[in-house]
Amino acid sequence: MVEDKRPAKELVGKLVVTKEGKNLGEVKDVTFEVRTGELVHVILKNTTKHAMQLGIEKIEEGFTVPYNSIIAVGDFVVVAEEDLL
Repeated sequence: MVEDKRPAKELVGKLVVTKEGKNLGEVKDVTFEVRTGELVHVILKNTTKHAMQLGIEKIEEGFTVPYNSIIAVGDFVVVAEEDLL
């Protein structure tokens, strides 16, 4: 899981890929727990067929990736595919 602090606006628009390099989509927004400030999900836009085939959760705003599945943030947001299932 990513431990360093970054503004949420740095994530928006970044490509989300699995550690195997499969594209899932782009970061549209993030959700967080209001009481604790804990990040809960990254909401995707331009979601790919691969992301939909994984069966990741869909909410009104879009498909979601659990924040605890993120393993790195750089030029891309890298997630562990096994944590999405």
